[in-house]
Formats: sequence, C-alpha cells, structure tokens
Amino acid sequence: MRGPAKILFVCVGNACRSQMAEALARRHAADVIAPSSAGVAPLGRVDSMTRAFLLERGVPMDGQFSKGLHDDSIPQPPDRVINMSGVPCRRLFEGCPIEDWEVEDPYGDDLETCRRICDDIEARVADLAARLRNPAATTSD
Repeated sequence: MRGPAKILFVCVGNACRSQMAEALARRHAADVIAPSSAGVAPLGRVDSMTRAFLLERGVPMDGQFSKGLHDDSIPQPPDRVINMSGVPCRRLFEGCPIEDWEVEDPYGDDLETCRRICDDIEARVADLAARLRNPAATTSD
C-alpha cells in the first residue's frame, strides 16, 4: 500500500490559511493526507489568532511553523499542491497536480471572520480527503 498522499498547502504568508489546512488535515484525514504547508512569502510566524481558534476546536498545531516553499521540512516532491495564495504557482511545481482554492485571507481580521474561513477550509479538506479515500467516485466537471 502506498500510504497517505503528500499534500502541500500553500498560501501567501504561511501564517493562517495553509497552517489551518495542515492542522485540520493532520487531525481529520491523516489516513489519506500527509500534510505540510508553506508560504509564497512566509511571514515567519503563525498568526496567534489562528492558533487560538484551532485550539478552541481541539485541533493542535504542534510542530507547525511558518516556512517558505523550499524549506527542507517539506517532503519533495509533493503528490499535490493546494494553492490558496491567489498567485499562479504552476511553474514552481511543474509536473505536480495543483488545485487552486479561492479562500479569503483572514490575517488581521476578527475572530468571527477567521472562524468562517476556517469552516470553509475544513469543508474543503474533508472533500479532498473523501476524494482521496474513494478516487473512483471522483468525476470531472
């Protein structure tokens, strides 16, 4: 058996969205997703509000830190890149499947906005996990 897919979640600063996705995938889909995250222009820290509302949901972020696309801790090559940055990154990951997720950036916003965005990311991660668990059920649009 092959094992979980190496999924790289990418956003701009690797401070909020990609960190949320990594933590949620690790918590809810570790059977099919080996998650990591990175930023196109890493902020160098994880947003404290991101940590707080994930912890309020019981989702730990142990060992997660803000990093760039070529950090040694990121398994290379990833099996799939989930791009939430809004920046085209096909050339950065040539030959690797890329999904572009349009997800609002919660950095600097209020807690309710962050919760709403986290709910969106959680639903998308759940959908990705379902597709990975049952690839035969995936249909093309």
